[in-house]
Amino acid sequence: MTTTPPADPRIEAVAARLKEAAQKRAEAYAPPTDWQPLRKRPRKPKSIKANKEEMAKQRKRLKAAGVRRFYGVQSRRPRPRQNRTGSAAARRDARALSRMRHSNAWLW
Repeated sequence: MTTTPPADPRIEAVAARLKEAAQKRAEAYAPPTDWQPLRKRPRKPKSIKANKEEMAKQRKRLKAAGVRRFYGVQSRRPRPRQNRTGSAAARRDARALSRMRHSNAWLW
């Protein structure tokens, strides 16, 4: 037959303090009762004027980006070294030589 030891007042005091601290932590971490996620709150719609201003800024920004992209590509395009100087026959010969150089015809 086992008997339970008498209750130690020090242990009971420590246990009471632990329970109280746990209760305080639970209250601190619990969300407030009227809390609502931001994305679910009803938003005030923009005025038509504000919306048009924003769209105009976006159009301007996208147009500038398109212009930058266009000129960036233009600067990378290969250009002839001399601006079409020389005869058409010389250009034809150069083109034929270039084709021969870039082909594998010399293997035959």
